Amino acid sequence: MKKILGVVLSLGLIVGLAGCSSQAPAATAASTPEPIKMGRVDAAAHGTNAVAVAVVAVQGDKIVGVSLDEYQFMPADQAKGLANTEGLAAKNYKDPAQVLASKIDNNEYYSKNMKEKAGSTVAYVDNFNAIVEFCEGKTISELEGILSSTPAEKMPVDTVSGSTLADTAGYIKAVVDAAKAAK
Repeated sequence: MKKILGVVLSLGLIVGLAGCSSQAPAATAASTPEPIKMGRVDAAAHGTNAVAVAVVAVQGDKIVGVSLDEYQFMPADQAKGLANTEGLAAKNYKDPAQVLASKIDNNEYYSKNMKEKAGSTVAYVDNFNAIVEFCEGKTISELEGILSSTPAEKMPVDTVSGSTLADTAGYIKAVVDAAKAAK
């Protein structure tokens, strides 16, 4: 009798607990994140003697990654030119003593030049890193608001700590344009 009572109670408990379970699917993870899109622009962020290239990764309206560099002609004996520069110089450059070069790749040379000509106390690459860090994590509209509400001459000192470049606003605009071009 005790065995039968034990089996009946066990079955009753199992049936009772089974009735408490939900047939709804388990909660799914948070919604699927938006895809990351890439945008790239060439820009005249610093006058007419150089070209800036901004590559931006955007997720939704948020900038999640930035690569920024600027290129200009530099003395071939002091700067490392872009790939295949030697072959191009012999054929197409007006002055073969100059090479088209990345300011980031030639940070030491370019920073020394900025120190001598403009009294800069911050390395070129450190200025660009400050701009990149400032832009990452912000939305396109946040950066547009900053650009429209801050005079260009106040941008490096009052807005982007770590950047002393006079054309900081031009570089931020290049980032915004690249973000808008993301596909």
